[in-house]
Amino acid sequence: MSLDAVLSKIDEDLDAAIERLMTFMRIPSISTDPAYDAEVAKAADWLVRDLESFGVTARAHETPGHPMVVGHGGESGRSVLFYGHYDVQPVDPLELWDHDPFEPRVEETPAGTVIRGRGAADDKGQLMTFVEACRAWKAAHGTLPARLTFLFEGEEESGSPSLVPFLESQRDHLKSDLALICDTGLYGTDTPAITTMLRGLLGEEIVIEGPSKDLHSGSFGGPAMNPIRVLARILASLHDSSGRVTVPGFYDDVEEISDEVQRQWDALDFDAQGFLGAVGLSHPAGEADRSALQQIWARPTCEINGIKGGYAGAGFKTVLPAQASAKISFRLVASQDPAKVRAAFRRMVSDALPPDCTVRFHEHGAAPASRMDISDPAFEAARLALSEEWPHEAAYVGAGGSIPVAGHMQQILGIDSMLIGFGRDDDQIHSPNEKYDMTCFHRGIRSWARILATLA
Repeated sequence: MSLDAVLSKIDEDLDAAIERLMTFMRIPSISTDPAYDAEVAKAADWLVRDLESFGVTARAHETPGHPMVVGHGGESGRSVLFYGHYDVQPVDPLELWDHDPFEPRVEETPAGTVIRGRGAADDKGQLMTFVEACRAWKAAHGTLPARLTFLFEGEEESGSPSLVPFLESQRDHLKSDLALICDTGLYGTDTPAITTMLRGLLGEEIVIEGPSKDLHSGSFGGPAMNPIRVLARILASLHDSSGRVTVPGFYDDVEEISDEVQRQWDALDFDAQGFLGAVGLSHPAGEADRSALQQIWARPTCEINGIKGGYAGAGFKTVLPAQASAKISFRLVASQDPAKVRAAFRRMVSDALPPDCTVRFHEHGAAPASRMDISDPAFEAARLALSEEWPHEAAYVGAGGSIPVAGHMQQILGIDSMLIGFGRDDDQIHSPNEKYDMTCFHRGIRSWARILATLA
């Protein structure tokens, strides 16, 4: 089938595609606020009708929360599941918006034309890039290029409470060869990317307890053990002088990136000085033998997120506290097992306790990292297809944070995901005056058409 015919159809239909997106954006589908429940349902119904308009069989499925929209189309080729979310963040503070956030506008800015309004980039505009590519393909060829399943969630911005149960209950209907996820962005202004690794997260809170009550430091300072002193020593021992985490066995399951991926990362010319300089820093503080980009994308970390103990109010109080606590998070990579890391950390802390001190542990969630198997030829084909559409070569990249749905796809459906999006760093998602660059919307549609052609 001719890709040129599809690309021509996309270009011809761009104005109509923009209008469809803005109609979609006018629905205030704020999932976190029960006052907007009817609007979230309205957005789900709008998507069902839009998918049906080019021959996709679609339905809004009830959940304990907001609806899940599922559509099926195409009769041959690889089976592909596309995921996006149609709910949006609240708009507060409203006074910081230049216009009604649910009356989207096309605006000219010094950097180019943008679509401005809530949901423009997160995630309605991104979602619609794929939908529009499929619409153009159907218009050009009378069929879709693969066996496609569309999954649109209405609770992503409120923690996705219904997602895992829905994936589990609908496993047989959603099972595919590959997933596509559009809730990411470009690496640079004109550099597309496929996110292939996402760090996991482990949260722990430790509470060190010593004396039975707070003590006067003049009466007990010296002979009485101070829980803050114990806590400070433990926290200081979590890293060595080179920035490596000292939890026993922490790096046992950490995998190295391939030479080819390292080549692509080197070509990105990541500016560590600029990255840190933007927040008033100047020197990478992680593993000394690793680049800043590796530290963010491919290496695990241990960070202290908060400390509490004793008196921290105005003035001064010579107290020796009964307890002290800290919150610690681990970002995990590759094959690291959160349960294994948690157990090793707890043993390390417990072994470091002096007499007269005990420790309590509180879990704060755990999720493994996700790493995609890029040996699947579809990944390299998609990377090359993206490179054809954008000025700079596409790269496989990592993400320092987590995108839980990608892990759920692996764990529940047994499939890897291509995370491909076209947002830019200045899109102001979750903030007032959110926007999506017109170039990103247009090229995003064309990019998905090229990727669909490779899958065909």
